[in-house]
Amino acid sequence: MKIAVVSLTQNGLVLSQRIADMLGGEFTLQRYAFHKYKDNNCIPFSQLHLLTAQLFFSCDALVFLCACGIAVRMIAPYLQSKTSDPAVIVIDEQGHFAVSLLSGHLGGANSLTKKLAECIHAIPVITTATDTGRKFSPDSFARANRLYLCEMNIAKNIASFIVNNQKIALLSDYPFINRPDKFFDDHNTAVGIYISADSDKMPFTETLHLVPENIVLGVGCKKNICTDSFESFILQKLEEQHIPLFRICEMVSIDLKQNEKALLDFSAKYHIPLVFHSAEELNNIQGNFSSSAFVRTVTGVDNVCERSALHDGGKLLVTKQCGNGVTLAIGEKNIIIDFERDLL
Repeated sequence: MKIAVVSLTQNGLVLSQRIADMLGGEFTLQRYAFHKYKDNNCIPFSQLHLLTAQLFFSCDALVFLCACGIAVRMIAPYLQSKTSDPAVIVIDEQGHFAVSLLSGHLGGANSLTKKLAECIHAIPVITTATDTGRKFSPDSFARANRLYLCEMNIAKNIASFIVNNQKIALLSDYPFINRPDKFFDDHNTAVGIYISADSDKMPFTETLHLVPENIVLGVGCKKNICTDSFESFILQKLEEQHIPLFRICEMVSIDLKQNEKALLDFSAKYHIPLVFHSAEELNNIQGNFSSSAFVRTVTGVDNVCERSALHDGGKLLVTKQCGNGVTLAIGEKNIIIDFERDLL
């Protein structure tokens, strides 16, 4: 999570440093300070509205150390949707209160607010109905478990049902634990949640599909491969397998490819984390893989893509595919859905 902490006063500057000291090792955190009250570890600014315009679209979370009214006026022109707006938290310059202002659930503002409050001994202020009533929140649950929420309008209806103490049905193709008593197993009902890779199946009249983001792309390629060739091959194979891009949690290869431009470009364009392993690490991965003596001669491992796809366990959905100078295998991580898993 990329966090920007913005201070306007000397007290705010000191508080921002406290926050950085506590959270800097856990998150990517950058401090911004009004130019009259800055230190050597922050980026100075002179016009808050210009800074906000920049940070709103480039950060996962904005933490304003000022009055709520100031923060509201700054972010108001840029508000779009709860599915895309960053988390916004406001903390008074004395550090008494931490307020979850925007994107409490999907953006993670509620959980980050609690964490910030704990760090600086402030009182967390959270006003979302499911949280104040200690109820299940579909969007928070989805984000915490890396589930893609397909229908926001149905998620709102389900949250309303739960806030009003009505039960809903649950169907899952994946194992789960700690299910709250707000769910029942009767599938002959109008409203329910379906956790599955199949977003077309409609077990309920009103079905909220939650799709796991647990697909791993294991890749290999020839040296200096064209970015366009790499991208077109990967996208073609994903389309053939009916795997949407939002399901991909990471792309994995051998460390010999850690500077390969095509991989770096694809990762940056589609916001997919890149993971690299040594030949020794890949050789230690267990499974039935196709083997190539030539690949072993070049890389030190008999198969890069299939082993990479299973670097974190799971099962191989698609075996080695070749074309355009690219090799691709697709794996699916094993997951357990936890209804008590926190966002951060």
